[in-house]
Amino acid sequence: MKINWGTGVVLAFIGFISFIMFFVIRMNTNDKYDHDLVTEDYYKAELEYQNDINKEENSQNLASDITWEKTSEGLEIIFPEQLKADEIKGKVFLYRPSNKQVDFETSISLSNHNLLIPDKRLLDGRWNIKVDWQYNGKSYLYKKEIVY
Repeated sequence: MKINWGTGVVLAFIGFISFIMFFVIRMNTNDKYDHDLVTEDYYKAELEYQNDINKEENSQNLASDITWEKTSEGLEIIFPEQLKADEIKGKVFLYRPSNKQVDFETSISLSNHNLLIPDKRLLDGRWNIKVDWQYNGKSYLYKKEIVY
C-alpha cells in the first residue's frame, strides 16, 4: 500500500493530538503532579497586598527587626528588645509549600520578647513564616522563608 502526502499529514496530526492528549490525561490523573494554590482566597489576598507592603516598610523602620533561631525545644521567634512585650499583639502563620495539611496559625503570646513554637508542630524542611503584629496601634509584618 502506498501512502500519499495527504494521508501522511492526517496521520501526523492524529499522532500529535494523541501524544498531547496522553500527557494531558496523565498530568490530571497522577497525584505526583497535584499541587495546591498558595491560598484559597487568592484575589482577596491580592487586594490586601498594599497593606502588607506598608506593614513591611514599618518593620524596616524599626531599630531591629524580628529574628528567629532553631532551638532544641522548637522554633524561637525573637521580637525587638526595645519594645514592651506585653503590648505586642498579632498572629504567626507558618505555611508549608509542600503540604498544606500541616499549615497552622497561632496568636502571639510572648514571654521575655520570645515566642516559642514547639518542635512537635514543625516538620523538617522549608517553611514560609509570616508574623503580622501590632504595637502601639501601628501594624508590622515580617515574612521569611526558613529551613527548619
